[in-house]
Amino acid sequence: MSAMMGARLDLAPFLLSPSPSPSRPSPALRLRTSSPTAAAAARTRLLAPRAAAAATAVSAKPAAAAPLSADRSVVRLGLPSKGRMAELTLSLLKSCQLSVRQLNPRQYTADIPQVPNLEVWFQRPTDIVRKLCSGDLDLGIVGYDIISEYAQGNDDLVIIHDALDFGHCRLSLAVPKEGIFDSINTLEDLLNMPQWTEERPMRVVTGFGYVGAKFLKEKGFKHVSFLAGDGALESYPAMGMADAIVDLVSSGTTLRENNLKEIEGGVILESQATLVASKKSLNRREGVLEISHEMLERLEAHLTASGKIMVTANMRGNSAEEVAERVLSQTSLCGLQGPTISPVYCTLDGNVAVDYYAINVVVPQKSLYKSIQQLRSIGGSGVLVSKLTYIFDEETPRWRKLLSELGM
Repeated sequence: MSAMMGARLDLAPFLLSPSPSPSRPSPALRLRTSSPTAAAAARTRLLAPRAAAAATAVSAKPAAAAPLSADRSVVRLGLPSKGRMAELTLSLLKSCQLSVRQLNPRQYTADIPQVPNLEVWFQRPTDIVRKLCSGDLDLGIVGYDIISEYAQGNDDLVIIHDALDFGHCRLSLAVPKEGIFDSINTLEDLLNMPQWTEERPMRVVTGFGYVGAKFLKEKGFKHVSFLAGDGALESYPAMGMADAIVDLVSSGTTLRENNLKEIEGGVILESQATLVASKKSLNRREGVLEISHEMLERLEAHLTASGKIMVTANMRGNSAEEVAERVLSQTSLCGLQGPTISPVYCTLDGNVAVDYYAINVVVPQKSLYKSIQQLRSIGGSGVLVSKLTYIFDEETPRWRKLLSELGM
């Protein structure tokens, strides 16, 4: 049990303390707040997320951000160092013409040749968030779940792009399918179970102690004991070590195969990869705002184009307006703002004439065949299909939102 730490949730001051074993209650381990000094000390104790083997309590609030380092002029970007998240991050950046160049795979530093004065640091996702908070990184790509747990409400962090379209998962509460949970299908059912008392709290194992405790407090749970677990959390209920788990879920297959179920209202947050930055760096470090703008523009343009294709076809008509009217009558051919219609010039009896019009329209890739059928039905021919890499629109709303949050 050295890899676990128990914590009792007391919702009066809302804090976590070491929790006694359900089988052998130990008064010495219960939270006591009879004196102001003890109460103040207790309020600072919180379950350490993704705790290592040592059961060490940590502050409920993130550490204060360090002053912006004046001796560093280069801008630092933190990227995940290992695993699927790292692979998908590099792939996305490459698709945006922001290929990361790492000369030595054993080193933790790299660069992006297209962006001068940008230094890439490969880090664990948890360390990316911590170093953004401390000012040692300026920008980072990391999952929203990690930001929520490890930033713990630090208002110096700002999310520049909240939907990079990979790393999708949800942080969810799950309970066993059988036994006392057989008829428990909603969060309200779980809350109203008579089994949970001060002497016998609901035991929840998780690596997301901050987010999990905050969620259950907001939902009205009063008797909860948290255990910190790192990996294979699905085994804890089966071994009698926990009543429920709070863990990341993608498809839910692992839960089902371990006789666990999600319950209605038990999704704590939805997560995917995000681009995040330090407000202090954006406001005070030269180059950070400009690099953020370029990265946001490239990411936004590429993600907007993703899954869309350009369809070009020729169509006979008496005028561009007549052709446009026919095209707009088809639901799959409306494009981004509408189809682009242009004349196709040819030589007819020695004179330049317009007999055909070219139609350009952007359609979802999944609707390609339907779009071609509709084009043919209104007289389209010679259909060409082109893959899109970028769609640069007007100034992205995310950029305007960022400037507003920075007070600019």
